[in-house]
Amino acid sequence: MSQVTAASLAHKVDDHYNHLHSLTCRYTERYRGLGMDRSENGTLTLAKPGRMRWAYDTPAGKVFVLDGKFATSYTPGDAQATRLPESQLNDLRTPLRFLLGHTELAKELTGLSLTLVGTPDKPLYTLSGAPKVKMGDPASPVSNIELTVDAAGQIHTMRIEQTDGTRTDFAFTNMREDLPTTPADFSFVPPAGVTVINGQPPM
Repeated sequence: MSQVTAASLAHKVDDHYNHLHSLTCRYTERYRGLGMDRSENGTLTLAKPGRMRWAYDTPAGKVFVLDGKFATSYTPGDAQATRLPESQLNDLRTPLRFLLGHTELAKELTGLSLTLVGTPDKPLYTLSGAPKVKMGDPASPVSNIELTVDAAGQIHTMRIEQTDGTRTDFAFTNMREDLPTTPADFSFVPPAGVTVINGQPPM
């Protein structure tokens, strides 16, 4: 068996996800920092091109939807849902988009490194690197991204560290690939009495 390197495993991750058309899984999201420690979970659905839906269990009805052009977020009880063009989006959930894109991890992340975190009979690896910022783009609030993947290139966890010291961890289970999806899966229909407003782009 050939030696696993950061470059070879990154290529395997690219190959696995770039060939998918959709992905549905359960997720747990934990945010820590600035005096907070919050956990949420739900179901994530991703589909090409550039669409995603985060359906939260708690509170039931909370959603974050990206339809390929606009992102809409809504929490039950709010009188408004916020919409923002994808080009202005700066959200911690958006790095998940590359799972179904045409990404190359080695080009997305700089200083890519590899650490063995599993056992010899069930190896898992952590790929870690800092997001590259293209010339002219605003500075990213993300300082480091870690992906825990298996030998086949499937991602099990993701950790996003920000420049302000906060950290968000995502864990993915019950992954189902290439299930049928429809445009309605990625549309937001506001509940009665809820208006959709345009959000402010990040500074």
